[in-house]
Amino acid sequence: MSKKAETQDRTILYAQPYQIGADGFYFEDAEAYAAKAEAARNHWGEPVEEFEIQFIDGEAIDAALFEAVGVHQGDIAAFFDAAQDWDDHQKRVVIIAAGECGYTFNLAIDTPDDLEVDIYDMDSLTALAAHFVDEGLFGDIPERLQFYIDYEAIGRDLGMDYTLTNIAGDTLIYRAH
Repeated sequence: MSKKAETQDRTILYAQPYQIGADGFYFEDAEAYAAKAEAARNHWGEPVEEFEIQFIDGEAIDAALFEAVGVHQGDIAAFFDAAQDWDDHQKRVVIIAAGECGYTFNLAIDTPDDLEVDIYDMDSLTALAAHFVDEGLFGDIPERLQFYIDYEAIGRDLGMDYTLTNIAGDTLIYRAH
């Protein structure tokens, strides 16, 4: 694996102590966090117990997932597992449900399969309307009449149930149930 590929696969987080007299640290996995957190001391030699966890570097979709679920020191291992094991669709489902729709999602016990979110990789509701017509969602429309369909009007109507969003640079349309 090239150095560039290795760098892209890495996720780097930072643990910022809530105590003023303590130094934070960078880490790339749950084991490194646990070891460094255990060793963390403030300037008076007392153990540091609470940290704010910050996303520093990694894939844009993992940064969006981190923000959507509000990663804290109690679910660092679950976040690293999700970032490594979930595919982009699963991550998008959680980002939309937790980040955009306000659903509660616990990385340690919930899975993306628990959420009902329809996602379409399209950049406009008009394109979604055309897709739905092509798929037959509005019934069988003779080809000679398809030139008279107002896709923009259908797209405006779809806007009542579907929402346009951008996740990690990708424009998507979603509907959460």
